[in-house]
Amino acid sequence: MPVGGRAGGLRSAQDALQPVRPVGGEGYLDRHLQGSGGCRRASLGRDDRQFRRPRTPLRQRWKRGERSQAIGRSRGGRTTKIHALTDQFGRPLRLHLHLTGGNASDCRGGEPLLEALPAEVLVHADKGYDTDRVRQIIENQGAAPNIPPKANRRWKNCFSPFLYRDRNAIERMFGRLKDFRRIATRYDRLAVNFLAAVQIAAFVSYWL
Repeated sequence: MPVGGRAGGLRSAQDALQPVRPVGGEGYLDRHLQGSGGCRRASLGRDDRQFRRPRTPLRQRWKRGERSQAIGRSRGGRTTKIHALTDQFGRPLRLHLHLTGGNASDCRGGEPLLEALPAEVLVHADKGYDTDRVRQIIENQGAAPNIPPKANRRWKNCFSPFLYRDRNAIERMFGRLKDFRRIATRYDRLAVNFLAAVQIAAFVSYWL
């Protein structure tokens, strides 16, 4: 999915942060929203969220616990990726969201979301998700993938550019979430707190 512009005025991760009671993962909000929503088309995608620095300094080591808190070093510095599965209206499907470090591959972060995929839907995703494993998981769920093939594929899978235009639904969803400053720029040290903030923002934007 497209990566939005970097928000200015980033606050250091060393600043004192107020603890937030987690509602993501196995929390109350996540459990009670698993059954919400339904669709005939779904879009799989991800978006980067900057955590600390505008670029990666040379010879910089990993800080303790960063990998376990969905923080990874990419071209933009320390970042977090938000992976989401939406319906044709751009609503997060059953509020399933997943976090990975900015250096993680798209397909790796998208696989856990496919467990919530309903049957008989068409799934749009960008080239980052074009792997045999992702396609197999989608087909095992009774759905059909519409993913543009990578240039290095010897055998090109079926792909419809016309239907692929519906993928902009997930781009609009990420753009809407970025209206929340806490989502556009990650301030939370713990991944569970940041995920909870993303879920609340999605719930307020699409379900209230």
